[in-house]
Amino acid sequence: MDLTISSLAQRPDLKDELLRLENTWPEFMRHDPFGNVYYQQDVLTQFDEYLLIAHTADDEILGKAHAIPFQFDGDELPADGWDGAIRSGIHTKLLGGSPNKMAALEIFVCSGKQGLGLSGRILIALRDQAKSLGFAELLVPVRPNGKDDIRELMSSYAYRTREDGLPVDPWLRTHIRAGGTIDSVASRSMAIAGTLDEWRSWTGLPMNTSGPVDVPEALTPVLCDVEHGTAVYIEPNVWVRHRTGA
Repeated sequence: MDLTISSLAQRPDLKDELLRLENTWPEFMRHDPFGNVYYQQDVLTQFDEYLLIAHTADDEILGKAHAIPFQFDGDELPADGWDGAIRSGIHTKLLGGSPNKMAALEIFVCSGKQGLGLSGRILIALRDQAKSLGFAELLVPVRPNGKDDIRELMSSYAYRTREDGLPVDPWLRTHIRAGGTIDSVASRSMAIAGTLDEWRSWTGLPMNTSGPVDVPEALTPVLCDVEHGTAVYIEPNVWVRHRTGA
């Protein structure tokens, strides 16, 4: 398939079409507070070198990749994964710091274009972009959306493999085939809190019993507190390292 992958810095003329792309995330995930900051138009353009657009020769957008540079000096990758990368990345940008890590935040392929191997090609392009920007690694808090047993611990699911030794999860498998290695579980990669009324509107569920509630497309149960009228979802992701050779 004819495919060109450009950064938003290279193709700012594609910004409006990029912003009009469909959002296929489940409704509740659209209310992550850090994600809501990052996906603001004015913030996205601050990281235009880290936003890749996959498009045809006639500029039809087929997919995209979001990433962010951030500062992190620890030996073990942080438990706050996706949220932490955004928070640290924006903080580093505001203070004029020097980021030493780059994290992928989203790799997206448009509906109707899936199953063509585009996600792997975009992932490799993002790793190449990390190398060109001087980063030794691309770090990815992977959301293994093949996990269909909401009660299974991520520490178990992340390391389950098929007979060929590759992960059972399709998205983790794509990363491993591209040369990535599983590092650890980011146990609180995304935290979404809301009132019960908000959660009812996001999920269509009654949310009228305290305790864990299974929500479609969630990776772990949502914890409801009827007495206080709130619910919290804490999602684990899986840190994958991609060496760039930089």
